[in-house]
Amino acid sequence: MEYAYDDQNIFAKILRGEIPNKTVYENDHALAFHDIQPQAPVHVLVIPKGPYMSLDHFARDASADEQAGFFQAVAAVCDQMGLEEGFRGISNTRGHGVQEVPHYHMHIIGGKPLGRMLSV
Repeated sequence: MEYAYDDQNIFAKILRGEIPNKTVYENDHALAFHDIQPQAPVHVLVIPKGPYMSLDHFARDASADEQAGFFQAVAAVCDQMGLEEGFRGISNTRGHGVQEVPHYHMHIIGGKPLGRMLSV
């Protein structure tokens, strides 16, 4: 699959500092910030700083350092947010996955029992 990254998406603008955010954690390869429409007591988005559109794009094309930095950010968010009891990491992808912003991101959701993810 070929990817045409849209550098005008809201997360690209956040990374450039054009739109403010409530930063939770940042390293060389990722930024984590509070979701503006939280679905649970803890709802943080973790985004890579590179121009990746989806989980599969990131997994295929990001360098090992970018991937490690991203997942270090995920771990740091979980530690900072006190998610020892558990959490859900969600990466919606493209149309069927209901991805709303065409920049790869992982939702870290927790702070309460979340129930089943899907029902049949």
